[in-house]
Amino acid sequence: MKWMKQFGIILLISFVGEILEKWIPLPIPASIYGIILLFLCLKLNIIPHEAVHETGKFLIEIMPLMFIPAAVGLLETWDVIAPAWLEYVAVTVISTWVVMIVSGGVTQFVIRRKRKDVQESHV
Repeated sequence: MKWMKQFGIILLISFVGEILEKWIPLPIPASIYGIILLFLCLKLNIIPHEAVHETGKFLIEIMPLMFIPAAVGLLETWDVIAPAWLEYVAVTVISTWVVMIVSGGVTQFVIRRKRKDVQESHV
């Protein structure tokens, strides 16, 4: 029953994200609204972490299974993709590297800033 309650909370937040996507005239997917809303609810302690922790962990663990339908869809449209497969691979590799470099840089910046703040508070 606990898992159902936790999953219900996540679904409710996702539903609110769907509603926001219809009301707010920005080209932002509903899932992004839902993620931001869930993050804010957790950060502001509107929803306690324990209220969604176990189900959230489970959903993250099974996430690779969610990509199987997308991969099957790619295989079904191979005749459309085949003429430009090199471009798809290049864009995928380049964008992956850019995301890794930017994410690593931001993470290092945050860690260094946090260390600096801790050192200044001890002085």
